[in-house]
Parts: sequence; C-alpha cells; structure tokens
Amino acid sequence: MKKKNENIDIKKSSFKGNRGLLVVLGAGESGVGTAILGKQKGYEVFVSDQGIIAEKYKKVLLNNDILFEEGKHTESKILDADVVMKSPGIPEEAPLVKQLKSKGIPVISEIEFASKYTNAVIVGITGSNGKTTTTMLVNHILKKAKLHVGMGGNIGKSFAQQVAENRFDIQVLELSSFQLDGIVDFAPHIAIITNITPDHLDRYDYKFENYIHSKFRITENQTENDFLIYDYDDAVISDWLKNNKTKATLLPFSIEKELEQGVYLKNENIIIKYKTEETLMNISTLALKGKHNLKNAMGASMSTSLLNVRNVTIRESLEDFEGAEHRLEMVLKINGVQYINDSKATNVNATFYALGCVKAPIVWIVGGVDKGNDYLDLMPMVREKVKAIICLGLDNQKIIQTFSNVVDLIVETAGAEEAVKVAYKIAEKGDSVLLSPACASFDLFENYEDRGNKFKEAVRAL
Repeated sequence: MKKKNENIDIKKSSFKGNRGLLVVLGAGESGVGTAILGKQKGYEVFVSDQGIIAEKYKKVLLNNDILFEEGKHTESKILDADVVMKSPGIPEEAPLVKQLKSKGIPVISEIEFASKYTNAVIVGITGSNGKTTTTMLVNHILKKAKLHVGMGGNIGKSFAQQVAENRFDIQVLELSSFQLDGIVDFAPHIAIITNITPDHLDRYDYKFENYIHSKFRITENQTENDFLIYDYDDAVISDWLKNNKTKATLLPFSIEKELEQGVYLKNENIIIKYKTEETLMNISTLALKGKHNLKNAMGASMSTSLLNVRNVTIRESLEDFEGAEHRLEMVLKINGVQYINDSKATNVNATFYALGCVKAPIVWIVGGVDKGNDYLDLMPMVREKVKAIICLGLDNQKIIQTFSNVVDLIVETAGAEEAVKVAYKIAEKGDSVLLSPACASFDLFENYEDRGNKFKEAVRAL
C-alpha cells in the first residue's frame, strides 16, 4: 500500500514559511478542526467568523485556548496572516478573499492544510451526486476489512481534526468542489469522480465548464502511481478526459459497456478487471437499489480492491450496507402513504434519480435556494409520476412557472411542518410523499440535515 505525503511539513512552495500566523475564516466543522491542528503544529492561530459561532464550536475553541472573534472580520489581523484557511461556504469572490490574494497570502482549504500532516493513504471522492453514499460505502468496506480508517471531509468530523487526534492508515474523504478549489499540492492516491451534472453554478459564474474544472482538480496532482476511478457512461467526464490529461491510471466503471479495464456488468454480475478479471457479485443482492447506487457500489468496489480488500469482504459489505441519512430515507408509512426523506437532493440531477426510484404516484415537496437550476430536465419524470407539488421555499416562482401547465395542484408552504400537513391532506393510499428539494436549504433551514430532520419530525407528529 502506497504512503502519500512522506514530507509531512508545510511545503515552502505553497506557503510563506513553515510556521507563523494561521488565520481561519469560518468557525464551523472544517474551521475549528483546522484551528486545532494548526495549534498542535506550532502555529499562532486566529479564528474569525462573520456570523455567530455555534456554542459547541465556541466551547472547543475556548478549551483549546484558541483566539477567535465572531460577528466581524478584523481585517488588520487577518491581512497579517502567513496562511489563511477559508471555510468552503465562503466564496472565492468575497472581497476579503480577493484582498488576501492580492497581497500574495495563500488562501487554502482545510483539505490542503491537513493533508500536509498525514501519512495516511487518501481515497478522495467527488461528484455532483452519490459522493456521500460512495464515501460511506468505501469506509464501510474498509472497516469490515478491519483496516484503521477515518472518514471525513464534507461528511462527519473534519479531516484536520482527525489528523490532529488520530493516526489513521487510510483516510476516506468526501470532497466538494469548494474544498477542491482551495488545494495546491493535495493529491489522493485513489480519486473517484461519481458523475458531473450542473450544480452550484451560482458560485461558478453560471458557467458549467468552471464547475467541471473544479471537480477535476481532484486528479491534477496525481502521479502515475495513483488511480482515477470514474463513470465511463458520464459524457461530461468522458469528454473532459478526451481533451485533458491526467497522469493517474484510469479505471472506469460502466453499466452500459464491457471495459478492457475497470468495473462493468456482465449477465447481471459486477466484474472487476484490473490485472486479473474476477466476478464480484450478482447485482440482485446489493443492499442499495437503483442504477445510481449500482454505480456507487462499482466505484467503491474498485477503490477497495486496489487497497487489497478481499472480494468476499467487499461483497458482504455491499450486501449489508445501510444508506446515508437524508438520501431516499424511508421515514414512515401512514394510512398507506409512504413518506420519503431525500433532503440531501440539493440539485436537479439528484432529484431526477429520486423521482425515478419511486414507483408510486408522488406528492413532491420541492424548493429552497435555487442554484441556477434548469427544472426542464425533470419534466418527463414529473409528467409521468407527480400528482401534486408542494413548494418549500421563500421564492417558488421558477418552480411554479415550469410545472403549472403539467401538474394541476401546486401549493406554496413556508416550513416543513406546514408542507407535511398539506401533503397528508393531498396524498391517498398507495401514494408516496417525497421530500426531494433540488435546491439548497439556507432560506428556511440551517442545512439539508436540519431540513430533513424537521421533515421527519413533522411526519412523526402526524
């Protein structure tokens, strides 16, 4: 198994020096984790958050004697930094970030900073959809193989805090485009790109090509000894690879074509072909159903096979895996109506998958902060399956304009409790009520987890 990052000190090519003032912008999970690691490695650390810091994070900063401010950014202090870790939620175009860059101060992500201080083999997973499930699958398989593995990044405890507190042999990281935007030298030994569809375009000047470039940063520092696992059937990924180069060994997966190398389907069996060709399992025994989950399983299988996990362990893991919370999560069946929490569907493509997976007539709860969505992509599914739409957002005009000629009943609501009560009145025995918003949640909720939890609470209160 290859060890990455043998030089675990800060590279002078990336930063002004080996130590100095580390400023952390944003005191959420990644920010506080970075502050802990920075202090441990001998930095003077200053955390600055323009909002109010959550009590649980404030407590950690106080317990670790880390200097912080909330409700403001003191520019004189911040602009004195040797290196700045910017939380993923802060846009590259923020005036303060531009100021820092104009002064030549490195602005990096938590992923970049933490990767300098670990010898763990890194499996990095990105994509518009499926990255959380794939990350959890890889982690589940490696744990079942009794390997010393940590899971983090865009999921769970921050990567930086794990590096500070543990010495994992393998780190499985879910990586968002925002986290990849802040890398310099970061290179996972194994990279997985699940798929690329339009998302977060409001952060990328409404240019899909900018978002695509951001996703492919996962492979830009990989070497010939590293691997890029990707969806061969995804035209966006295939086109990029035709026109751009990566040094990594390419290992695609496909449900449409037999491949010379990679993972593919043959007679309903998953075949892994790299150096040798082996039948892994029949797809009928997979715990997670649907084509998208089959692809997630393929990506996870290939990556863990490269880490020398036995096929029997991979197969058993894929058969007993329980899916991610807030992703097509069956909540309750009430009066013959199934309530499904898919709050994690924050873009059109994720909602397309969800609508495709539900066989019953759907009362669809949709809406939130639009990220440049084109809802027309959903039109065939909505025509076929949706009997009523319940809008859950402050601005629903785009949804109403798109679907008003297709769906007879569209209702606007201003909270999860109201949306669920309206759905309860509309839905009939044999229907499904599906929360699959296709939007971010920040207009009415803290995040997609908060939205999903409030939906589940409201369902249980019926």
